[in-house]
Amino acid sequence: MRNIFRYLSLLSISAVVCILFFQSSVFGSEAPIHVEADHMTSIEKTGSVVFTGNVDAKQGDVRIRSDEMTVYYTKAEENKEKETEKMTQQVEKLVCVGNVEVTRQEWLGTGKKMIYLSKERQVILIDNAKAWQGQNVVSGSKIIYYLDEGRSEVIGGTSTTLADSAGKEKKKSSRVNMTIIQK
Repeated sequence: MRNIFRYLSLLSISAVVCILFFQSSVFGSEAPIHVEADHMTSIEKTGSVVFTGNVDAKQGDVRIRSDEMTVYYTKAEENKEKETEKMTQQVEKLVCVGNVEVTRQEWLGTGKKMIYLSKERQVILIDNAKAWQGQNVVSGSKIIYYLDEGRSEVIGGTSTTLADSAGKEKKKSSRVNMTIIQK
């Protein structure tokens, strides 16, 4: 009996993952999404799947690597537009934490945290955010990458707290920094 329960649990988790990743269009493509990780947990109550440990997700020309990735998806709805009626789910957002790296063609973005908003089709890198295009690099407190437009927006304004020689704390605001390599 216990083995049957484990088998059914595993089967339901597998079904959720298959529905989530092969019926949705995370990056606006019908291409399948392939995710590898050390561990996966499906949380039906919150409509999410959590991947932990060396997460590596790919779809088309987009690749995301991180320590942890949480995928939030919409509730299953009947899709009556297609000839066959079946339940579909869409990815609402992805939240990646720890050693985040996003690549798309020549664009590379890194940060400690990433949020992908499906409806807006935006990748938002936060906390030590950096982006490279070829040899050029830009950094700021937040980088927003617009997938449809292939453009980035970099926002400065983070503040660093420093202690002076008397032990008093001083705030120093940072700005957007960019290095352009000319050939």
